[in-house]
Amino acid sequence: MCGICGKLYFDPAASVSRGLLESMADTIAHRGPDDEGYYASGQVGFGFRRLSIIDLNSGHQPLSNEDDSVWVVFNGEIYNYLELRQELQLKGHRFKTKTDTEVIVHLYEEYGASCVDKMRGMFAFAVWDAREKVLLLARDRVGIKPLYYSLRKNALVFASEIKALLADPEVEAGIRPEMIDEFLTFYYMPGSETMFRGIQKLDAGCVLTVKHGAVKIQRYWDLDFTTRQRPLKDAMAELEGLLDESVRLHMISDVPVGFLLSGGVDSTAVLGLATGKTSQRLSSYTLGFDAEGITDERPYARLAARTYGSEHHELTISSRQFQEFLPKYVWHMEEPVCEPPAIALYFVSRLAKDYVKVLLSGEGGDEAFGGYQNYRSLVWLERLKQVLGPLNPMVSRGLSGLNGVLKSAKISRFAPLLTVPFDSYYYSRTSSPFCVFKSRADALYSSDFRQSLKANGPPDALQQYFESSAKFDRVNRMLYMDTKTWLTDDLLLKADKMTMANSIELRVPLLDHKLLEFAASLPGNYKVRGFTTKYIAKKVLGRMVPKEILQRRKTGFPVPYASWLKTDLKDWLVDLVLSPEAVSRGYFDKKGIEVLLSEHQSSGRHSKELFSLAVLELWHREFLKKRGAHSTQEAPVGAF
Repeated sequence: MCGICGKLYFDPAASVSRGLLESMADTIAHRGPDDEGYYASGQVGFGFRRLSIIDLNSGHQPLSNEDDSVWVVFNGEIYNYLELRQELQLKGHRFKTKTDTEVIVHLYEEYGASCVDKMRGMFAFAVWDAREKVLLLARDRVGIKPLYYSLRKNALVFASEIKALLADPEVEAGIRPEMIDEFLTFYYMPGSETMFRGIQKLDAGCVLTVKHGAVKIQRYWDLDFTTRQRPLKDAMAELEGLLDESVRLHMISDVPVGFLLSGGVDSTAVLGLATGKTSQRLSSYTLGFDAEGITDERPYARLAARTYGSEHHELTISSRQFQEFLPKYVWHMEEPVCEPPAIALYFVSRLAKDYVKVLLSGEGGDEAFGGYQNYRSLVWLERLKQVLGPLNPMVSRGLSGLNGVLKSAKISRFAPLLTVPFDSYYYSRTSSPFCVFKSRADALYSSDFRQSLKANGPPDALQQYFESSAKFDRVNRMLYMDTKTWLTDDLLLKADKMTMANSIELRVPLLDHKLLEFAASLPGNYKVRGFTTKYIAKKVLGRMVPKEILQRRKTGFPVPYASWLKTDLKDWLVDLVLSPEAVSRGYFDKKGIEVLLSEHQSSGRHSKELFSLAVLELWHREFLKKRGAHSTQEAPVGAF
């Protein structure tokens, strides 16, 4: 696990300086404190920071082939590298290290850009082909590892993190105000665009090639939800084999491996599957909060640890620790994301840092097998629509008219969905009251900001996925959409940035692409059946999970930020979002924000919106005020 960066000038006579590469790599030193390396040759240069996991003594990067005509910098793990290495040796390739990095070099020599099809793992890498004068950038299938780039008139710059790009004086990355609405609509930023004008993410499952200044992006992998029928018993046996294989591959390491325990089914099962796959004693880590009124996950994590005999460690954090870390949270995340559990992940990975360099988690099981209540609600909504048929509009109006009476049952919330298309349903479960298409925005956005949004038009990062998933049933469309957007651009972004902030490699065996392809091929009722979510996964994983964990109600990972924003952090929040500095940005109507704060104090209903406002303001202070004197000048809304 590492941090990578580099630059390619399109002019062959230009030269990338080592000093620039060092400056870029210094900004991501937390990703790789064990080693650094550089390659600068005329128009191209690579920088590298290493966290040593495999082949501790000879894994120095950038790394080349035998005649130095192909160079690579690589962040991630190729879990099938031993198999690939043997295959390549049989084809005549000679290796000088035992690393998975060198496998990429020889795979590229053998297969070119299609080398990614052979890899099983998480990765972001760059290859420079000196003979063909081709730069190749690649990102793993679901986006476990991040990769950003900035395409200038004369060059392309890339890095594992945005801050490394901003270290290049030629990267003039101004703010894109329309992305503020995108963030406040979804609570994260789906798609390839970032808040910085001129800086993009390479989409998951894509390769980018540059040859003679021409840039081409191609998708090499996507999920196909075409159903493959097989008896449930056979599907369970196949799933069990894939799970065991994936966890075994993810255990490959030359350093100790630990486990994040959330108290849920997936993380407990990953620990159970790992038992017996290493001679080292397993360790596990979890976190709680100094707060009342929330579900405490620690007793369930302890139960999982006792069941499998892991050496267990716990940590408790307070509202003050939560609040004091927020500026660093924004600095490490780089993209505004409303993800309070990310702060918990930072602290628990900081705890684990004293014991291990690698952590495994159960991230991804819900997105693969339909673990959220939204998927169950969608199934029942579809059944209701089929039963009602032509009566749908009349029933929808009738239930909507009972708003208030039926609040506790939440029926009125679903009533309008009886008559809407899939994209409207998807937006209804993902978007917030800030969305420009909702009336609430009129009271929150300033008139100038509303006009600027109308002029620019709303970004439509999700439209391509709506179109490509049209042939799937609604549950599988939801799973596809979540995998392509929320999983990649929120959950996995958080997982990478918060663990790498502590120089920890996080591995996610439930997101192995073979597992995802298997899950996508299952019929919908193998995922959501009746009132049971994640049906087949629970039947298989239930064999290794204590019943107290298997049968408990799903809670996610509860963080008491909503109550803290009403109590311990109330004054801090008000001072931040109503500060003269925040108001002067011109995005919001001050009275509208005051109403939002007041309503939250009385009802607690706006915690995500207010946390998002806080994150947005901290983002401006961290990246525009402190860091961007040469590249990100602040300006009032009217200036855009």
